[in-house]
Amino acid sequence: MKRTAKLICTLALTAACAAFAADPFQPAHKLSGIPHDSGFPDGHDPYNSMGCASDGKIYYVLSADKYDVGARMFCYDPATDKVKFISDLTETCGEKDKKSIVQGKSHVNFVESDGKLFFASHLGFYGSINGKEAMGTPPEGWTAYPGGHLLAYDLKSGKFEDYAIAPNKEGILAFNIDTKRGRGFGLTWPSGIFFRYDYAKHDLKSFGKMCALGEDGVGADYRTICRSICVNPEDGSAYFTTSEGDIFRYRADSDTVEKVKGDNLKKDYFGIYDYTSPGHMGYNWRQTFYRQADGMIYGVHGNSGYLFRFNPKTEQVQVLDRITSDPSKASGMFDQFSYGYLGFGLAHDGKTIYYLTGGPIYENGKRLTGKSKTAMGEAKGLEDLHLVTYDIEAGVSKDRGAIYYPNGQRPLYVNSLCIGLDGTAYFLARITENGQTHSDLISVKP
Repeated sequence: MKRTAKLICTLALTAACAAFAADPFQPAHKLSGIPHDSGFPDGHDPYNSMGCASDGKIYYVLSADKYDVGARMFCYDPATDKVKFISDLTETCGEKDKKSIVQGKSHVNFVESDGKLFFASHLGFYGSINGKEAMGTPPEGWTAYPGGHLLAYDLKSGKFEDYAIAPNKEGILAFNIDTKRGRGFGLTWPSGIFFRYDYAKHDLKSFGKMCALGEDGVGADYRTICRSICVNPEDGSAYFTTSEGDIFRYRADSDTVEKVKGDNLKKDYFGIYDYTSPGHMGYNWRQTFYRQADGMIYGVHGNSGYLFRFNPKTEQVQVLDRITSDPSKASGMFDQFSYGYLGFGLAHDGKTIYYLTGGPIYENGKRLTGKSKTAMGEAKGLEDLHLVTYDIEAGVSKDRGAIYYPNGQRPLYVNSLCIGLDGTAYFLARITENGQTHSDLISVKP
């Protein structure tokens, strides 16, 4: 009798799984996202701010959104399954007791060179002017944000170096470094100033505002600022985009910036955008990397989720595939976050792209949006986070599945990714524990 009951249950479960997988609006597979407690309850919605170093450890920064709570840098060691606190970025920048708006964020990924992790700081305390995000106004007795810092962390000594402050004392929104020539590149927020920094000469050069008045602009002067600078290590060029779809190149040989003439990102596949309006990335690329094997820049257009590559030699853009989740493809909808997702990178095998992207959530045949809730009262419809991979050599994308925490919750507000030496994906996401929501480190195996 027990064997019969067990068989019936097994058949029922198998049928349910088959039905679940057969529904194109539901994820066919589930992946388990494992939280790693950093002990920082003020952790808030990080962007980028990660890196897997040559020592195999995962370095990351958890943001904070208060005027007096600085971002925190941590290190996770997969070998010991331990998280180590490294530094408060405000203290690292020598601003602990200055009563200025703190260094509340790092908005850029770590770049390793000569045993150091190079990165930059950003503000995390914001306000709103006419419905547009702006630098937060300091409370009485406090002063304005002092500007983002160019920083480096020595992996052996554990010491930091503080090199320079961003032009106009703005935050540093995008950053990369030409490790061969020792030149760093940045885009500031809110006005979109592009600059380069020579680490050996301690020389910072500003090229001014590259996208009208950036996100500080109003009306016709508004432009969303690019979030990714891609460096070609062969010739030292650094590339970024504008919301109009133009691609700009920093030339190492002449120390100048010019617009690429061969092609741009204003493609029908990406959609139609009013680049003077906020709330989307326009025709900007969202995230990029340079692939040594073929000398190409690979990128993803945020809202549409199209993967493309840019050939620096021919100055041509080739659209490759739409790497959104399977439910997004089946429904014909864009992924959930209108800016697109920053969780995009190349695995250590040199051929597999990882992409973390949020698909639409369907329940009983209906799409949930905004604050729709289930009978259990759990808020849904914000993100259905999927891990998508793309094999560059085979030209094949695969939705590996939707990511769930062990307690059944879904990760929210994910805009970060780094890939461990063993292929494990790490990201920073919101998680609710004991009624409190904060952001923390999550790992998932494909």
